[in-house]
Amino acid sequence: MSSQWVEVGRLEDIPPLGARVVRTGQGDIAVFRAADDQVFALEDRCPHRNGPLSQGLVHGTQVTCPLHNWVIELGSGSAVAPDEGCAKTYPVRIENGRVSLCLDGASNASAASG
Repeated sequence: MSSQWVEVGRLEDIPPLGARVVRTGQGDIAVFRAADDQVFALEDRCPHRNGPLSQGLVHGTQVTCPLHNWVIELGSGSAVAPDEGCAKTYPVRIENGRVSLCLDGASNASAASG
């Protein structure tokens, strides 16, 4: 079974410490860019009250939800303690400055084994 990778744009289309929204049949996905050009993709819904994470404040490798200030780890989708919950994450790759998402690779950190 092959993965469904979809090109979503250029790295420079995502502002450092910002996000862009990709609309898919599975719902909106927020694609974030950290200051060091790491790129992350999460379901664009906070696990607390479904706030739009793409409109949150990015700091380091975290985003703060604009509704109730929950902090979400961009790499895992997990809420930072004392809050609990997890947003779906999507694999991201960058090739020749182009960003692609793997739409069939969504996962929840709470389901991942360590």
